Amino acid sequence: MTQVYLDALVAGARSGQLVSFPTDTVTALAVRPDRAELIFAAKRRSQDKPLILMGASPASLWPFVTGSDQERQIWQQVADLYWPGALTLVLPASGSVPQAMNPGYTDIGLRVPACAIAQAILSQTGPLATTSANLSGEPPLQTMAEVEKKFPDVLTLLCTGLEPLKPTNGVPSTVAKWSGGSWKILRQGAVKLVS
Repeated sequence: MTQVYLDALVAGARSGQLVSFPTDTVTALAVRPDRAELIFAAKRRSQDKPLILMGASPASLWPFVTGSDQERQIWQQVADLYWPGALTLVLPASGSVPQAMNPGYTDIGLRVPACAIAQAILSQTGPLATTSANLSGEPPLQTMAEVEKKFPDVLTLLCTGLEPLKPTNGVPSTVAKWSGGSWKILRQGAVKLVS
């Protein structure tokens, strides 16, 4: 049995274990950024599919990106409008991003989820490398029980009845990449970005 209470899940994540918890979009697999190879292995995921760095606040994520003062101001304005929420921003990565997280990439996807459980976990662990909880190419798993069955070695959050058993909508985040001074939508999801 790998379902654990929130404190044990946070401790596991801090120690570098692979964990799973609900978000506002789909259930996440998450790990410390320096242990990102665990996600690729567990999901049987190709290394050419980068992971998302999820944090409790924009301020916790900005050290992982690099840009001019003007760009940072634009990114902060977008964050103020859409975070927490189902928008992933793909921005130029700083040297703080472990190579294991996005092998061969110079960008990093960032997101602040609008989910109290995810926020509670991320505020205690710091930003985590995340992706949807599923084997690569399969649909995202919807419940902690499904995650536990498919990934028996992953610490999953024990839902006590106070937390939702499912993400609020199951629709993935919109992914917007900063490129050449404007946004390019890589995946249209739950949020419609107005630029």
